[in-house]
Amino acid sequence: MIKVSFQGERGAYSEAAARSFFAEDIETVPLSTFTEVLESTISGNTDYSVLPVENSLEGSVGESYDLLYSTSLNAMGEIYHRIEHCLIGNGSLEEVDTVYSHPQALGQCRDFIQKNNMKTVPTYDTAGSVKIIKEINKKNVSCIASKTASQIYKMPIVSENIANKLNNYTRFLVLSKKISDETGSDKTSIIFSIKHEPGSLFRIIENFHSYNVNLTKIESRPTKSKNWEYNFYVDFEGHAKNPQILKMLEKIKNKTLFMKTLGSYPSAKLN
Repeated sequence: MIKVSFQGERGAYSEAAARSFFAEDIETVPLSTFTEVLESTISGNTDYSVLPVENSLEGSVGESYDLLYSTSLNAMGEIYHRIEHCLIGNGSLEEVDTVYSHPQALGQCRDFIQKNNMKTVPTYDTAGSVKIIKEINKKNVSCIASKTASQIYKMPIVSENIANKLNNYTRFLVLSKKISDETGSDKTSIIFSIKHEPGSLFRIIENFHSYNVNLTKIESRPTKSKNWEYNFYVDFEGHAKNPQILKMLEKIKNKTLFMKTLGSYPSAKLN
């Protein structure tokens, strides 16, 4: 059976995304950190890792992008998973004054939290926050997590669909030692760094126009080695094995200080 590692506790959105991605029974392996998730696949303890990379409301997950820079795994799949947040706890909405959850979930539900004058407590995981408040067992303490997590830990739902916008999706990458074959409807992710000088980014981006390649995302992250210098994370349509894409990547590489192809994979659709 396929083994897939994810960050968090049983009932986490990452686990749900993993089950949605694989159209067969899988064994999911919960781990405490994103680093442990990737290391489990690198060491062969799991076959795949699932990593959240961006949310439609709160944007990119910085820690995930930083880990993609250094990992030896390949991005071989992606999935957009709908996030449906619930307020979970033993008290009524009027009794609740404190809410626990992962910082991303707290941000995605900021309007609801502010409207109800709740104090926020960041935790390592949405589903893990259900375990925490179950142990605290106070009516004024609640958490934000999925309906599945409330069922797993047998905790009541106080309020459903509490995100700032109901059209709330998180994009996950699926990573492994394997490489995906070209399907004709693919996406490629790369990382590069460039000289800190005028026109250097333009000289990279113009290649996408020259080769008629649709650039779907560009994200900058601090290099961590020099202040105010950045690595650029780029997604674009096409597969790295395609001759045209290969030519384009070679030209881009010649104009960068560093370039890494994270992987090519079938483009996911919103459900």
